[in-house]
Parts: sequence; structure tokens; C-alpha cells
Amino acid sequence: MKQRLKYFARSALWKVAPWKFATSEQDLAAFSIGIYSGPSPFDLCPAEQARNPVLRCEDLRDIPTTTVADPFMWRVDGLWHMFFEIKSRLSLNGEIAYATSQNGFDWRYQRVVLREPFHLSYPQVFRWRDDFFMIPETGRAKAVRIYRATRFPDRWSHVATLLEGSRFVDSSVFHFDGRWWMFTEAGPGPASPILRLFFASDLMGPWTEHPASPLVTGDGFIARPGGRVVMFRGRPVRFAQRVLPVYGTEVRAFEVLQLSTTRYEERQVGADPMLGPGNDSWNAGGMHHVDAHLLDDGTWLACVDGFSSPPRPAGEEAHAPDERVT
Repeated sequence: MKQRLKYFARSALWKVAPWKFATSEQDLAAFSIGIYSGPSPFDLCPAEQARNPVLRCEDLRDIPTTTVADPFMWRVDGLWHMFFEIKSRLSLNGEIAYATSQNGFDWRYQRVVLREPFHLSYPQVFRWRDDFFMIPETGRAKAVRIYRATRFPDRWSHVATLLEGSRFVDSSVFHFDGRWWMFTEAGPGPASPILRLFFASDLMGPWTEHPASPLVTGDGFIARPGGRVVMFRGRPVRFAQRVLPVYGTEVRAFEVLQLSTTRYEERQVGADPMLGPGNDSWNAGGMHHVDAHLLDDGTWLACVDGFSSPPRPAGEEAHAPDERVT
């Protein structure tokens, strides 16, 4: 109740004195969102048709925010929908907003669609059978929660808790070989990342930890998920963001060679990160997320994020500097 009262008080102040929430230069150095394209999900570059970044803090006219990050998109009846984290200066938490695009390159911000008493980020959206689902990161709630769209894209309802009891971060769910699989980072904090793997016969569970889990312990280059798992040439590809020694600077791709209820094997695609600090001001500091989609012409279109500020030490995430989990 106290938190709700604070939110309404700040919201009222925003309506009558918006200049008190003016975006500072430090805020503008946080994450923003761009569009990349390429011949494969791990061979991407800035899309020529896009004016990057396509979404920035100042594009959100209805709410003061210090970041836009962790984008996931989905195409429905020819219209692209992008869901992403914003860091609200009213609730002081991460919230989930969305934008739309007819062509995938020009985006129009719509509004916030999901807000909880705790921090939200990493809103993986997908369609299964006749329903749309979202699994946002809810590490502060020590759970992996799944939401169903009661009216896509702007109304969502919590329908189940898939895992609970740990600080699950950036959980990435995908369907492969007749089962559901989940990569999730569940270490004690950014300085000690642990990648765990779970599987289930049904999306709603029960979920079982893989016998090879944890897959990665303490490696800040490859443990934390960095975007949706995609299928490429019949194999899953997972993405990992670098969190050590500084947060959010690179993304690497890993091809899954073996995946069963008893075995797991992967290899990194290429020797270098697939995404890193860019040549433009909006992503010169680094990049830490990718959501790639195969188009009808065989090319890939991806939403990514990046930040312009200097790298921060682990535990001082650029898009949520007052939290350990984003």
C-alpha cells in the first residue's frame, strides 16, 4: 500500500510539474533500442532502412523513464509488436511497454502494458497454439512467472509460476523436440553468474532441472542469457551477455549440439562476440541483448539494445543502476 501511495503521489507530481522529471544527460546515456539485420542470427549489422536507435527514453512522452532495453518482438497479421523494459521514474521499477511497426524499421511507442509491485524486465513474448504468452524477468520475486494475453497486445494476466525459490534472471524458454526448455541465470548476483537448464513436457510444468545443470558457473562472459533462443539449421542457438568485469557490453552465440533429458553439449559460434560496442553514440558503450527473427526472404531481422555511457562495474547495471537485477 505504501508503495502504491508513493506511485500515485509521483504520478500526480508528473502531471503538474513534469520538468521535475526532466531527462538528464546521465539518463540519456542508458540503454536504447535499435534494429539490426543480416543473413543469419549471429551475423547482424545495423539495418540500412532503420534510423537507429528506433526507441529512446525521450520517445516515451507519457511516462518519465531512464531507459528502454531488453526488446522482444512478434509479428501478427503483418504488424510488428515490440515489448521492452522501461525504468519508470514513477514506480522506480522496471515495467513492460510496447511499440508497433508496419515494416519492422519505423517504430511508434504505444504505452505501458504490464506493471507489478516488483521489478520487471526481459519480456520474452511468444505464441503457443492459440494464445500469446509473456515470461518477463521477475528475479526480485524469486520466481519465473508466466502471463497470458487476455487481449493481445495490451492486456496480460499472470496464469502460473513455473519456478520459484531462487533469483531467476533473464529466463529464456523455447520448444524443441517435443519438450519445453528453459535457460535461466540463477546465481547469487551479477558477480557470480550461474546458468541453469530446466525442461518440461507442458509449458505450465512441472519443470525439472537437467542433470547437466548448472551448465556454467562463475563465467561472466557466457552464463547470463542475452535474448530469445532461435532455431538455425535445425539446432537451437542461445545467446549470452557479458556481465564481468563490466556489465552489458557484449553478446555471444552458442549452437546447441546435443539436447535431451540426459545430455547437453554446445559450442560458441565464432571466436569473437557477435555484438559489442558500436560505432554510433547510442551503442558505443556496449550491447547486451538480441531478439532475431527469420523473414520470408531468408534474411534475419533483430531488435537489439545498446548504451552510450562508459562501462560500469558488475552489479551496477547501466539500465537499472540502483538494482542488482535487471
